[in-house]
Amino acid sequence: MTLTKTLAAIGLCATSAVAPVLPAEFDKLMKELVPRGTEPWETIPWRADLLAARDEAIAGGKPLFLWAMNGHPLGCT
Repeated sequence: MTLTKTLAAIGLCATSAVAPVLPAEFDKLMKELVPRGTEPWETIPWRADLLAARDEAIAGGKPLFLWAMNGHPLGCT
């Protein structure tokens, strides 16, 4: 059995082309998926650079919240 047939047999090989996303559908998806800034957690000034966040917290006299974890964010291993 060839690799292509094996992949198709287990469902890992695309058998048909995916239809393109139309502009109207793209706009609808963008409105639904992009955060609007209305949720409380969206107002937190998140930082990806720990040292820059530390400096900003010190300068502003504010605490620094550090979210750290080990493993997959959805708990999948």
